[in-house]
Amino acid sequence: MTVWTDDNGKRLIDYPRPSVAVDTALLTVRDEKLCVAVVDREGSRRLPGTFLHEGELLAEAVERSLRQRVGLRGVIPRQLRTFDAIDRDNRGRVLTVAHMVALPQERLTGIDVIPVDEAVGLDFDHDFIVAEAVAALRRAYADHPDPAWLLGECFTVLDLHRTHLAIDPATAHKDTFRRAMLRLLVETERMEEGTVGKPARLFRRA
Repeated sequence: MTVWTDDNGKRLIDYPRPSVAVDTALLTVRDEKLCVAVVDREGSRRLPGTFLHEGELLAEAVERSLRQRVGLRGVIPRQLRTFDAIDRDNRGRVLTVAHMVALPQERLTGIDVIPVDEAVGLDFDHDFIVAEAVAALRRAYADHPDPAWLLGECFTVLDLHRTHLAIDPATAHKDTFRRAMLRLLVETERMEEGTVGKPARLFRRA
């Protein structure tokens, strides 16, 4: 029987008991769909993550996992919560501190992302981590215009609505949405470029 080891050649029993891991849900909107980044490990999909090393802070473990698993740097995810079901990992007693962050799609270029609706059957309990991350993102977007800055500094109200709708299908109709969001936006002197027909006004967050 092959003894499992991680990328550093360590066995699970080489880590403190219970072992502590970090896993991160990287969310983005691509093709008007809310997506999550996944990595292929041992023939199955999971969120980018790693075990916490001795003397390492959680934030340092998250930074290391994103750098090593998906080549992402300069990202500061926020903690969701700890997942500690006894049987969540078939390799042993492992609890994970789940994190999340939403990024513009260009930050995830070259990284495997799938629609969150297809994020089922992931390793361990990563399906639940994705679901919790999606719920947290939807709460953040309920009353604020693109708080994760997926659209950049300036955008049209239509693009804003499309982004919110991708994140939460329960987003209000565009007219109702526009009325609710305009009080939180500042109209700029700029118009969108490269479009067919009459260009729309660009707005920024108040």
